[in-house]
Amino acid sequence: QVQLVESGGGLVQAGGSLRLSCAASGRTFSRYAMGWFRQGPGKDRDFVASISWDSGSTTYAASVKGRFTISRDKALNTVYLQMNSLKPEDTAVYYCAADPDYCSGNLCSFGRVAREYDYWGQGTQVTVSS
Repeated sequence: QVQLVESGGGLVQAGGSLRLSCAASGRTFSRYAMGWFRQGPGKDRDFVASISWDSGSTTYAASVKGRFTISRDKALNTVYLQMNSLKPEDTAVYYCAADPDYCSGNLCSFGRVAREYDYWGQGTQVTVSS
C-alpha cells in the first residue's frame, strides 16, 4: 500500500527557510500528482503546492507562490517542499498527499482540494516565530 512519510519540520524565525521531505513508497507513482497541504490550529486543510510525478509541472497557492518550491526526485521516490522567506502565518502542520486520479486519459488536472487526494502522510509541524 502507499505510504507517505514527511520530515524536515521544525521551529524557524521569520525570514528563514526550511525544506520538507516526503518519502513515498508502496508503488510506482507514474500518472500521480503529489501535493503539499497545511493545516493551522482551528483551520481547514489548505492546498500549498502540487507536482506531476511524470512531467514535473507544478502549481502553487497564491499565498506561497514565489517563496515555496515543490520538486521531486524520481530515483529517491521523494517529494520536497523548499520554503523560503517564511512568515508566522506559515505556521501549520504540513501534510504530503498523493492523487492517483491526476490524469484521466491524456487530460491531467491538478487538484487543489484535500478530498481529491487519496493518500496522506502523518504530517510535520512547522512553526515560524516573529
